[in-house]
Amino acid sequence: MPNVSVFNIQGSKVGEIELSENIFGQEVNVPAMHAYVKAYLANQRQGTQKAKTRAEVSGGGKKPWRQKGTGRARQGSTRSPQWTHGGVVFAPRPRDYRQSLNKKLKRVALKSALSSKVANEKLLVLDSLVLEAAKTKEMVKVLGNLKVKNALIVMPEVDETVVRASNNIPGVASTIVGSLNTYDILKHDTVILTKDSVEKVEEVYA
Repeated sequence: MPNVSVFNIQGSKVGEIELSENIFGQEVNVPAMHAYVKAYLANQRQGTQKAKTRAEVSGGGKKPWRQKGTGRARQGSTRSPQWTHGGVVFAPRPRDYRQSLNKKLKRVALKSALSSKVANEKLLVLDSLVLEAAKTKEMVKVLGNLKVKNALIVMPEVDETVVRASNNIPGVASTIVGSLNTYDILKHDTVILTKDSVEKVEEVYA
């Protein structure tokens, strides 16, 4: 089972914790993580893009000039694509980009992402994360003590103090165990969990 150090918010080592092999010690499955990230980003797309084809642009019902005898190319409508104010060829249409993944693959991807952070020593465990006030400078101080700039902070439950203190720091985000996902883990350089978060991760994703 993988062991990692436990730190306090002052950045001092206060002990060690043994992590679950089933979650934090898995073989990294890159194809599973790639499939998850691809689906996640596709599902963020609104798919509301729209442009009008020549059939949808108003006007253009009258033939601009007679078929023959003018010396110009024949034209049937002023709304053909080659005309200014004409329709768009192969215009984009509203569509659903959603991709679905089965639960097993999602679970494999999440465990692989967490295991990769442990293997690369990019997973930090805190004994607790209690801030004096919901201020950005308090969180900046904690991250400075831990020598971390780009991080995902994972709390067991919603902590408004932590959320408000980390919201305005570039490259830093906070989430709860129930909302943890592979994309957020891979997007951030370091993952920070509290001991309570580790216990809940092992309980929820076992």
